[in-house]
Amino acid sequence: MQLIKEPIVLTMKSFRLSDEEFFRFCVENDPLKFERDENGNIIVMANTGGKTGRLNMKIAFQLEKWNMENKLGESFDSSTAFRLENTAVRSPDAAWVSKERWERLTEKEKEQFPPICPDFVIELLSVSDELASTQLKMREWIANGCHLAWLINPYEQKAYIYRHGGKTEVVDSFEGKLFGEEVLKGFEFELNVLK
Repeated sequence: MQLIKEPIVLTMKSFRLSDEEFFRFCVENDPLKFERDENGNIIVMANTGGKTGRLNMKIAFQLEKWNMENKLGESFDSSTAFRLENTAVRSPDAAWVSKERWERLTEKEKEQFPPICPDFVIELLSVSDELASTQLKMREWIANGCHLAWLINPYEQKAYIYRHGGKTEVVDSFEGKLFGEEVLKGFEFELNVLK
């Protein structure tokens, strides 16, 4: 299978897959990665290369380590897709949902694409991502109820912090830390592990 270099959008003008049909479509076409935008278009996502996969693991490990110590919710890796309020189905590189919100879901909802926007998401810019389109995706997360989101650009060593109801903040160096603020109290992420 050839590595997809940029996302391919399958336009769905004449019909729209239901949530159940889209879930089956994704399962039947494993190991490809898919998202669905709010218009029902299916996006075929690029597989990551070794560098991005290694950095994703470092990010997910730090989030899960904090989560295991604090037991305040559930953390998720990049293979998890969430159904948002605007009907888009999106898969961040790492995500966290509070225990209270996660436990409100049924077992079936937890098994498929959880119909919930994570409280916290991280997106790591990869070689196949465009900064502008990924920034739009970050704003979509916030518009659908995410409280805190980080877009990390390892190529320029920058991080963009998005907050619900707030302005975007740019961190211009990997010398500092990112903080979980009120959403993930006590979570600190050392950016220099991504150098």
